[in-house]
Parts: sequence; C-alpha cells; structure tokens
Amino acid sequence: MRGAVAAAQQRDVEVILVGPSGLLESELRKNEGPKRGIRCVEATEVIREAEPPASAVRRRPNSAIVVGTKLVRAGEADGVVSAGPSGATTVAAVQHLGMIEGMERPAIGSTLGSFAPGVLLMDLGANVDCKPHHMVSFAVAGTVYARKFLRITDPTVALLSTGAEEGKGNEVVREAYALLKKSGLNFVGNVEGSEILERKANVILCDGFVGNVLLKFYESVGDRALEWIMAKLRRNPPARVLARAAFNRLFPISKMSYEGEEEGSGILWGVNGVVRIAHGACRASHILHGIASARNAVKLDIVASLKEELARARPDASI
Repeated sequence: MRGAVAAAQQRDVEVILVGPSGLLESELRKNEGPKRGIRCVEATEVIREAEPPASAVRRRPNSAIVVGTKLVRAGEADGVVSAGPSGATTVAAVQHLGMIEGMERPAIGSTLGSFAPGVLLMDLGANVDCKPHHMVSFAVAGTVYARKFLRITDPTVALLSTGAEEGKGNEVVREAYALLKKSGLNFVGNVEGSEILERKANVILCDGFVGNVLLKFYESVGDRALEWIMAKLRRNPPARVLARAAFNRLFPISKMSYEGEEEGSGILWGVNGVVRIAHGACRASHILHGIASARNAVKLDIVASLKEELARARPDASI
C-alpha cells in the first residue's frame, strides 16, 4: 500500500487499487493516502500461492489478479502490477490479454541492479520448462528491453550454461545455441554463472526454473552480506558507528526513488499488454518502482516494439 500511495503522490499517474474495497480504504486511511490519484475497484476473491494457477484463474473470476488484468483489456488501465502468485498472474494475462504473434510463451525479464548494471535475465519464472525456440523469442524480448529501458543500441545476448564452449549445457541449451547463431541478434555465446556479474552480456537467457532460483538467491545476498559485516563490526564499537553512518549516507532507507529499474519485480514479455510481476517478498519501494516501470513501459510502447522486432526476426531461427 505504501508503495502505491507514494507513486500517486510523486508522479502524474493514477493508481487503481484492486481488492476488497473496505480493506483497501482502511489501509489508505492508515497510510494517509491522497484523495486524488488513487481509486479502488472491488475484487472479492483471493488466489492463494499454493493453488494451481490455471484452475484458480478459472474458478475465481472476481480475484484481484483477474479483475486487474481485465481492466487493462478494457482500456480502463494502461498496465497492471501484481504481487500475487506469479503463475496466476501469467495465466490471467495470457487468457485475458492474449499473446503477441511470434511468441508462444511469455517470459519475465528483470535487471540485476547495482552489482551488474546493464545486465538482465530472461526468464525469471514464467516457464519452468522451455524449448530451444522459446529461448530465441526470449532473446528478442530481452533485446527490446535492453534497447528501450537500458538505452543499449546493440545489446549482446548470451545463454547461461555450464561452460563457455558451444557444446556445453543440456540439450535445450545446445539446440538454442544453434538457433541463436542464425537469429540475426547480437549473440555472443554461452556465459557461466561466475560471469553474470562481470557483464559478459546484456541479455542472459535461461529457463524460468533456473532464473527464478538465481534471482531469489541474488536478492538475498545483500541482506546476508550486511548482517555478516555488522556482526564483524560489533566486535569494534568505534568502527561500527562509522560504518553505520556510511551506510546511512550511501543507502538512505527512508528515501524512495522513482527512477530506473528496481529488483523485486519484472515485466511479463510476450502478452499483448503491460504486466509487471512482483514477488511476495517485495517491499514498498519495489512496488513504487514496479509502478514506475509499468508507466515507463506504456510510454515507451514496448508491446508495439516487440511486435516489430518479432516480425523482423529471421524465420530460419524457428521463433
């Protein structure tokens, strides 16, 4: 809620909150939400994380995820940001917005932030199992992402694998390698896990199982590293005081910036509309950035750009 309120307060964007109206209005009062810039739309059902996505979307048409996606389809909203179950959000988006021609499956893409600026991963959880030609369409989407959001003119594309050589990796990776070589994209081969933060490529491809595990591990490292550092500093009180002052100066907790991309969520590429998926552990700042990113995606017209890029892709790459 705090992230949505901050978005409405800071930018020229109207935020539509979808859910039980009584609960939403109560939370708005607690967070001193603005009278203008936010409105509520009733949704009486909830999809739980453990529910099978396809059946849950079908059985709960009045859930926030489904109602929010339908608002985009109806033109009442330009995009949707969901911190609900990613599987249900993906199913709702595919069912009610449809897929762009040239992409059989959607993919979640997100940047890696401060430690690897200019690097993004595709897919982060929309597809547990992928076929080789899916990787090619993910590469096209990642290329559009890098051009539009990161302003990289000719993004490099690589496959995440167990070795840099062409023959490394499982069957899907090896076959995808062959397709990407003739895709017309700026494909630079394989990268290993140790090379991700070295920025060996701008777009790094993997299936959603690997990508989701990798992203959640990556997001946990910062907090664990800070805990380790503070534990060491407790043994030296003067150093601890200086370190705390330095951390507060470098990373002010109370300041929520609206610019750029932010960890905690990713755009769902391939559906015929702007959908931003956030995982359940995200904080207010992540929701704020998620709304910012969705707004930027609409302004940049990423759906039209992806359609154009897919239409230009080489047919012999089997997209």
